[in-house]
Amino acid sequence: MKLNDIARRIAGSISDPHLAAMFVQCFMSTFDTTVITRPDEEPFVITGDIPAMWLRDSSAQVYHYIRFARDCPEVRALILGLLRRQVNCILLDPYANAFNRIADGQGHQDDHTAMNPALWERKYEIDSLCYPIALAWSMWKSEGCKEQFTSDFCDAMRTIMSVWEREQNHQNSPYTFERRSCPSTDTLPRQGRGAPVGYTGMTWSGFRPSDDACRYGYLVPSNMFAAVVLGYMEEIAAGIYEAPEMAGQAKKLRSEILAGIERYAIVEHGEFDRIYAYEVDGLGGVLLMDDANVPSLLAMPYFGFCGADDPVYQNTRRFVLSRANPYFYAGSAAVGVGSPHTPRWHIWPISLCIQGLTASDSGERHRMIELLMRTDAGTEYMHESFHVNDPTVFTRPWFAWANSLFAELVMRQLDEEGRI
Repeated sequence: MKLNDIARRIAGSISDPHLAAMFVQCFMSTFDTTVITRPDEEPFVITGDIPAMWLRDSSAQVYHYIRFARDCPEVRALILGLLRRQVNCILLDPYANAFNRIADGQGHQDDHTAMNPALWERKYEIDSLCYPIALAWSMWKSEGCKEQFTSDFCDAMRTIMSVWEREQNHQNSPYTFERRSCPSTDTLPRQGRGAPVGYTGMTWSGFRPSDDACRYGYLVPSNMFAAVVLGYMEEIAAGIYEAPEMAGQAKKLRSEILAGIERYAIVEHGEFDRIYAYEVDGLGGVLLMDDANVPSLLAMPYFGFCGADDPVYQNTRRFVLSRANPYFYAGSAAVGVGSPHTPRWHIWPISLCIQGLTASDSGERHRMIELLMRTDAGTEYMHESFHVNDPTVFTRPWFAWANSLFAELVMRQLDEEGRI
């Protein structure tokens, strides 16, 4: 079965013509518009209008295809090939977030860090190392596929854990990053080392999933995702590689990160009770906000950190979806979460998709789908962000990650209704 046949079959169960057309466009967006294949090369998946591959985005862009990998050879080949390329990227430089298809020196080669021609950008982000592991684990658990678990994949897991352990004590890290003549969100202070941090058990991150610099070094949602992924690595190490020492390493690191989250990341809020902070530094610094990019606080149940009914998550969700969150915007066209990465008063479709995917009831999920349909600016695609009062004012017309999340949200609703 071909992927476009799957898209049309699912769309056939949707009664609304606009939604059916949007679903097909968004479902196929990654496969039709971002996958670059060359003879004797693994697939290269660009983000859309930027000709580079992010470990995070490329994983998220294909995640909604996993359930079809068993019956669709082109999907299986795409995901397994992408994972092989991602593993090679991690082994090349685990601190890099974005890569070139070939080592042609494209991207931010003038940054003051250990660049090389194969890297587009070297902003260290915890989630960049989480996503490929989560993708590989999901292929195993959903489709029973084990081909991705090569010796190189095992080496990549060891590399990831080594980096995360090193970054628990960032003062011992060799990583620095500086960019000249740029906004402060694109570079790290203190000669590229970032703001001071104390030991917490969590692991340090230079940048957020938005590619913006962290204000404080311990990015809580990304540490949550790392804890989830370390659970996957423990299971893979024990069940696939029969490597109890590596499994024990993953278990220990996971417990240290979870203890750090419990001790430093939960704060008392006068209005919302106990909530999770977005960033902390272990020295008393706490940042209360949320960003549309995933992993986010809103997305905790989506990436498996907790259930949607968890009390602290529910408190945090109410905070995130309120004016207490400095990046929550309300206008005449939409209400939702934006990002300091984009202009003020811009909401991200990604955050609206996550709100629907983490909703406790199908009514809220359905409302998010309807909102996303009304704010597509007539394009039948998602965008990076749009103005709360005028959806025709938007950023990034070609942004495959958001398209994939919209397709996933629609399928979640159709699953619940028993239509697919």
